[in-house]
Amino acid sequence: MLQSFKLALKSIWSNKMRSFLTMLGIIIGVASVIILVSLVNAYMSYMTESFASMGTNQISVRVTNLSSRSVSEDDMYSFFEKNTDVFDHMTPMVSVSTTIKHGSDSLTSTSISGVSEEYLDIKDYELNLGRNIQYSDILSRQKVCVIGYYTASELYGSPEKALDQTLKIGGYAYRIIGIIERQDEDSLKEGGTDDFVWMPYSCAVKLSRNAVINNYTFTIAEIKDADTAKKKLEDYLYEVFKDDDLYTVTAMSELLDSLNSMIAMVSAGLGGIAGISLLVAGVGVMNIMLVSVTERTREIGIRKALGAETGVIMQQFVIEAAVTSSIGGLIGIVLGSIATTAVGAAAGLNATPTTSAVLVSFSVSVGIGLLFGYMPAKRAARLNPIDALRSE
Repeated sequence: MLQSFKLALKSIWSNKMRSFLTMLGIIIGVASVIILVSLVNAYMSYMTESFASMGTNQISVRVTNLSSRSVSEDDMYSFFEKNTDVFDHMTPMVSVSTTIKHGSDSLTSTSISGVSEEYLDIKDYELNLGRNIQYSDILSRQKVCVIGYYTASELYGSPEKALDQTLKIGGYAYRIIGIIERQDEDSLKEGGTDDFVWMPYSCAVKLSRNAVINNYTFTIAEIKDADTAKKKLEDYLYEVFKDDDLYTVTAMSELLDSLNSMIAMVSAGLGGIAGISLLVAGVGVMNIMLVSVTERTREIGIRKALGAETGVIMQQFVIEAAVTSSIGGLIGIVLGSIATTAVGAAAGLNATPTTSAVLVSFSVSVGIGLLFGYMPAKRAARLNPIDALRSE
């Protein structure tokens, strides 16, 4: 075995250009598999983090209240309190579409929401200054609000200057009682993650001129309980409405699972496409090995005449094909790893070569060497020593 390995290295070294061209297909194939699979995995991680920031532990509920069948916020709170074993937090959600103003300055893309005192915990944000909305604010419909870092900076110059100031929302004056810590470390922009206003949902209902609340957000204590929590909500709402078209329950974890499944399918497909180049490279290995057998026919004849067994001859050529593919695979891994990091950085992704992509692509390259090297090796082993010695 060791002797065959040494002979394989000697043969590769004595035909450097031909060996390199033989390896080139393997190098490109392995590098392509690593780059594509690693970039797709990096994108999957990015999307997972994006969904996580939206709250994978959240369940959104939308209802269509009718005059004969409806649920109020008190009904939803009652349901929540009976199921605190699976639910962690709950808030009514009221969206308000209007302009906010301070003096002559105004913002039109700011997200304005009516929420409960638990929304801060649901979003997992921290206060930069001031205090959060309290239950007493909701109960007494206090015109107070908590605003985002961008909103405070854009309208007042800084969060410190914004605290306890008056903000006009839809023509009504609201006192700023708190500013949330900055969320986007890269940039502050209108309509971004730091451009929002929260107010007591009781005030938002009046401001939006909507008599009822149609949206709620729940959080679950454990992600594993997502299915149980969703079913409890659906069962409760069905009891009330008797029509599943009148409500929608959406678990963010389900959306994330669906997204991951789709991306995994894309990753496998792209890996398969890149793997085709490995198959083509295997044909190249076989062709070169057949040429090598033809060139070394006389050498094979001498070895067989001296008593070399058929298995030894076959082993020599199979190992030579495998070594050629292995070296090509190793070079492909190095180039693929470098390219993955560079392309990922250019695309703004934290892309690193995945262990699975490296192992699979290298294993396939070695397997291709063995598979496509078998036919030439078998041909060499079956040569008649007398015919082989006669060849020129």
